[in-house]
Amino acid sequence: MTNNARKIVIAIAFLFIIYAIYTKQYNFIVYILGIIAYLVWSYLKEGTVYLATQAFHKQDYEKTKQLLAEIKNPDRLRKGRRNYYEFMMGNIALKEERIDEAEYHFQLASRLPWKRDNEKGMVLINLANINLRKKDYERVEGYIAAAEKLRLTARQQSIIEKIKNELNKHK
Repeated sequence: MTNNARKIVIAIAFLFIIYAIYTKQYNFIVYILGIIAYLVWSYLKEGTVYLATQAFHKQDYEKTKQLLAEIKNPDRLRKGRRNYYEFMMGNIALKEERIDEAEYHFQLASRLPWKRDNEKGMVLINLANINLRKKDYERVEGYIAAAEKLRLTARQQSIIEKIKNELNKHK
């Protein structure tokens, strides 16, 4: 749910509270307050990351960027959402050729917990690629070594092989 949609739902909920007070349905107010509390919690802890993830998978990077921009304080996001936020911000920065900013976001994403090894592997592969561009070959080796400890897909392993081949050219 976008932040504007949350605000609209909360406004409607307040109208229901006023109606419940008018009709003296006080037990109904408790349910409405619970809904409002959930909406505030989801605003702070979930943000628009889920919607941004859907747009990201559809490769609609402009919409992804807009949805992520609605999150004013990403530090408040729960860890299960923050990692995706940082990953998508890193990819957007990478697409816009803002290499240092992309590295910053991928660094943050690499320190957060991931459910699957291949998700964390993509973060490490992106970090290796960024450092390959920056010609920091020692860090590339470190990221590759960390990625190889994870259970990766065949595609990810082929990307790592390409990075290793490129690294060997520069040694």
